[in-house]
Amino acid sequence: MLVSSPLRILHLEDDPKDADLLQATLEADGFACNITRVENRINFCASLEKSDFDLILADYTLPSFDGISALKIVMEMRPELPFIFVSGTLDEEVAIDALKIGATDYVFKTRLSRITPALQRALRECQNRAERKRAQDALQRSEGYLAEAQKISQTGSFGWSVSTGALFWSEETFRIFQYDRMTTPMPELVLQRTHPEDVAFVLRTIERATRELQDFDISHRLLMPDGSVKHVHVLAHAVRDISGEIEFIGTVRDVTERKRAEDRLRKAQSELAHANRVTTMGELAASVAHEVNQPIAAAVTNANTCLRWLMRDQPDLEEARAAAMRIVKDATRAGEIINRIRLFFSKSAQQWELTDVDEIIRGMIALLRDEAIQHKISFRAELATGIPKIMGDRVQLQQVMLNLIMNGIDAMKDVDRPRELIIKTQRTKNDQLLVSVSDTGVGLPEQNADQIFNAFFTTKAQGIGMGLSISRSIVEMHGGRLWAEKNAAGGAIFLFTLPAACDTVI
Repeated sequence: MLVSSPLRILHLEDDPKDADLLQATLEADGFACNITRVENRINFCASLEKSDFDLILADYTLPSFDGISALKIVMEMRPELPFIFVSGTLDEEVAIDALKIGATDYVFKTRLSRITPALQRALRECQNRAERKRAQDALQRSEGYLAEAQKISQTGSFGWSVSTGALFWSEETFRIFQYDRMTTPMPELVLQRTHPEDVAFVLRTIERATRELQDFDISHRLLMPDGSVKHVHVLAHAVRDISGEIEFIGTVRDVTERKRAEDRLRKAQSELAHANRVTTMGELAASVAHEVNQPIAAAVTNANTCLRWLMRDQPDLEEARAAAMRIVKDATRAGEIINRIRLFFSKSAQQWELTDVDEIIRGMIALLRDEAIQHKISFRAELATGIPKIMGDRVQLQQVMLNLIMNGIDAMKDVDRPRELIIKTQRTKNDQLLVSVSDTGVGLPEQNADQIFNAFFTTKAQGIGMGLSISRSIVEMHGGRLWAEKNAAGGAIFLFTLPAACDTVI
């Protein structure tokens, strides 16, 4: 075995001739050696501390020292160094004991031809140990980094064998579920922590994933021993092991703070949306008052007519009844208008339900028609048949339609060309609902059309510029997208999509 650099050898030997013979044997076999020979404990320990050696060769017996004592010293100071006995007095039994203590090998001086293969084997073993040590250190560092990353991100990992029930948790998973690190993980412990209202959902999801060998991605709650509630997001990948059994490998993330932040954001958005509705309705006050006044005035007229027919000497009950019916009709219409406004002004929490967007559009048209007529704007709705319902908050979607329609009306108030506002609905190829509101107004900003959706950006002389920002936020909250395009006929088109409601909600 040839080596690229001289071997640094510490040789414990009291006979210079034996040392020279050993060195000559190694060099004859291709080893270049730098050998430091010592004869006693003091020099042996001093050399071991001062120099960096590749291996140690040692005689078994010396006048003032012995190889076993030297071996024990090496095991304490430099246990990674190969240690080979080279002795003429070492019997087999003692040699075996030396190997048990930590010696790498032994060679009899009478069979010195074995020194080269023994040394080669010792160096290989040393190199293998060093590589294993480096790999182990790298693995430990990697595991340490992973554990720290999981702690920072509050994301634990797990592995679960469905057939055996064996469950592995990372340290962060123990922390999330608040179990002692010495606890043996079991599926029952997961269900024990799962919020009672979510247990059936979790079991149903896992059962389906196991049956269909599919991944699952769910969020649910944990009920902790102190009564507090955590929100977790679980993502698991389904695999089959070498024996064909199903295993799930995944992550569990504590998203409680994110959930709380989302709740706070929704509350703030609700407050802002309510303020925007109030501002928008303030701009519509005159038109709304006029629209409400019409049925009320008609009801008063019909009440007087009814009274006249009843006060005659011969009351005309048929005419009075007809007038009374008109009173009821006019009063009902006024009540519907007021109720629509009241609902729009209401400051209620989000209420998601199956919602007909066409119905919302028709309601907004009825509410804003007089405003459009006042500014000589043609109002047209092209609502496609078979439009799917969506799952959403009715009041928030009313706000979106009100903002878009009012923007279109405002954009056309001062233009000279024909003023037309068209609302269309259609079903897209991927089964989404597409709504467009087009106008022939002043159009979009020249440089960056998307900036109109920025908070506080406005082109109006009055207003705070929050309508489109809030509208986009509402649409995105419903899983859709809102954007704007230039209208070929002049003006702008605002479009938004909403996902159709699923037949089955899990």
